[in-house]
Amino acid sequence: MSDSARIVIIGGGVGGASVAYHLTQLGERDVVLVDRDELTSGSTFHSAGLVGQLRADPTLTRMNQYSVELYRTLDAGWTECGGIKLASTPERMAEIRRQIGWARTFGLPLEEISVAEAAELFPLMDPSGVVGAAYLPTDGQIDPSALCYALAAKAREGGARVRTRTRVLGVDTERGRVTRVRTDQGDIDCEVVVNCGGMFAAEIGRMAGVRIPIVPMSHQYVVTDAFHEHAGLPTLRDPDLLVYYRQEVQGLVMGGYERTCAPWTADETSYDAIPADFNGRLLAEDWDRFTEISENSRIRVPAMADVGIRKMINGPEAFTPDNEFCLGETEVGGFFVAAGFCAHGIAGAGGIGKVMAEWIVEGEPAMDVWHMDIRRFGRQYRSPSYTLARAIENYETYYDIRYPGHERSAGRPLKVSPAYGWHAANGAEFGEKAGWERVNFYRSNEPDGTDERPRGWAGRLWSPAIGVEHRAVRETAGLFDETSFAKIEVSGPDAAELLEWVCDNRVARRVGAVTYTQALNRRGGIECDFTVTRRAEDEFLIVTGTAFGSHDLGWLRKQAALKDAKVRIADVTGQYACFALWGPRARDILGTLTPDPLDFPFMSSRELTVGDVPVLALRVTYVGELGWELYCSSEYGLALWQALWRAGRPYELRAGGYRAIESLRLEKGYRVWGADIGPETTPYEAGLGFCVKLDKDFLGKDALDPAPARGLRCLTLEPGAIALGNEPVRLDGQVVARITSGGHGYTVGSPIAYAYLPVGAGAKVEVEVEGVWVTGTVVKDPLYDPAGERVR
Repeated sequence: MSDSARIVIIGGGVGGASVAYHLTQLGERDVVLVDRDELTSGSTFHSAGLVGQLRADPTLTRMNQYSVELYRTLDAGWTECGGIKLASTPERMAEIRRQIGWARTFGLPLEEISVAEAAELFPLMDPSGVVGAAYLPTDGQIDPSALCYALAAKAREGGARVRTRTRVLGVDTERGRVTRVRTDQGDIDCEVVVNCGGMFAAEIGRMAGVRIPIVPMSHQYVVTDAFHEHAGLPTLRDPDLLVYYRQEVQGLVMGGYERTCAPWTADETSYDAIPADFNGRLLAEDWDRFTEISENSRIRVPAMADVGIRKMINGPEAFTPDNEFCLGETEVGGFFVAAGFCAHGIAGAGGIGKVMAEWIVEGEPAMDVWHMDIRRFGRQYRSPSYTLARAIENYETYYDIRYPGHERSAGRPLKVSPAYGWHAANGAEFGEKAGWERVNFYRSNEPDGTDERPRGWAGRLWSPAIGVEHRAVRETAGLFDETSFAKIEVSGPDAAELLEWVCDNRVARRVGAVTYTQALNRRGGIECDFTVTRRAEDEFLIVTGTAFGSHDLGWLRKQAALKDAKVRIADVTGQYACFALWGPRARDILGTLTPDPLDFPFMSSRELTVGDVPVLALRVTYVGELGWELYCSSEYGLALWQALWRAGRPYELRAGGYRAIESLRLEKGYRVWGADIGPETTPYEAGLGFCVKLDKDFLGKDALDPAPARGLRCLTLEPGAIALGNEPVRLDGQVVARITSGGHGYTVGSPIAYAYLPVGAGAKVEVEVEGVWVTGTVVKDPLYDPAGERVR
């Protein structure tokens, strides 16, 4: 029987029910939720039900906090029993103390407790070998199925329809937008589809021609027989032993993340195919794979050695390649996804529903959800084997400590610069971003006999080469491979008009002009941050961060579609190599390689011949020194790098990596999207008001306040106290902000950090660095070359 609805939600698990409920809360009544079987029959019914709130991502923490607020109001078995995290090593305790600092910025009452206090709260544990612990009294547990049914009931009360035993057979699209969902019970015409299919999400995505990179993973836990008389036990996690526990009546639920995981699939060519009749079912028990976790569980809770096991739960859970949710609108208009909950979807379900409903109704999310946005997954994740390798690595290292600068190894190398071989031969230490191999620093630049290693976490994955490369840029010159930078061409008769609407700065200037600008959302938040080079009357080149290419490409295409603009928007990242030559001797070096004059000014571009290579030279900088970004067609890349290197050796040129760039940009106060700035910060708050041209119309203009109540301020900290991000900032005894980014400035000789402080804040604040409050001095930025003379 044919039907219609404005919004169709596919999947009746806790995610789909939450999205449906929150849509009705925003006034949407024409909503239908369909499920192939019964509600909760996917992964929800076998979830362990733990609800922890604190995460490294600030937005996810806020989402989880909202979940707890919501669960308190529902009749779903919410138990606010609190949660304990144990440290069985000094390194883990250092991590916990950092997390306690993060918690302060969100008002979460996470506190360090003694080993004795932990044992008193959870008397079943053996404290042997425990170094310390933290306790969050507002964490808890909930009945996942009861939660799903409660949310579905609320959705029905709000006007949504729920159809079970309705299998989706297809998703129709026209002109790049969804139009219809076909089911075995009839078709449903619609404007919006929300794919909440859990482990089935990839299959549903293929119906609309969308790749959703998730892998169903076998995830196990056991439920013990009754064996104790305690009531109100908190949840307990011991990540060093890979285990967690929660109370189940007078027994325990115990599970963890094993080092030898098992992806579950019916088709090894796709890694995400699931049998058509897999509804409300579990996988076979795999006791061999559970051995390590079982043995570890007895170390912390000795009774686990003797207690009877009532049942083992082995159910597939949908994991993404980075253990973050997969949310947002896909490249098909109106086709949204809320999946890939990575075994912590119960904790996030309330917040997921709220974020997704706002996204659908308002056209953009109300919070910065880039770390969960499906657009973060580049084209390499169309590969099932690449997706699988990354998902396995993330699952098997789920409880590992993540030091700053930690690098993944799975699926590497994949995307490489034309100069990759040169870098490897010359001692490069590579990092990876968005699939690209990038130089972090060169071991060959490490000096003999000196070590300025920062104390604490900042010194874990540090190298003295970073300071050497930093100083070379300030004193002579540095050469950097920035080929991974995302590059987007916008061309066509409406290109200039579209970009003037999208950008807050004036970008349709003379041919050859380079403009730094932001693209704002309707709330005035910074949705994108990039440079725009006008190459012709109807052709522009946008350069943005390596990890943000797919995001910015999607944003531009969305605005073009809304404007019905006659433009071509193309990702040309791989077509061009990009090398940056910066430093006081940069002009001398480049001058030996080109017959062309180098007299064009800062923030402009020119076509040059460098050596034997045709180059587009941009007079820009991200380090605060004279220099150029040099773009050439990729086939010339190696020749251009070698020519620059040879020409620079007489001038003491150093090749450098991204760790040095980070230190250099901190001294100059250049902002980083996703850390210092993002969709929840405006240009005026970020100190970027100079980009805003109020004499023209642009998206987000009406929402801007030129006199905001807070602003991004630069702090210098006590020697050796290096903040890295998320540390709390205290003013007059009250936590008022968190560090957005930080590090060490080798030229200014001081730790540097940035934070949004109230306007009028005094000259002194306090920052909690690894459990110790240190003094921060609020200073005017940039710290280095404030007049900007060196870049010119």
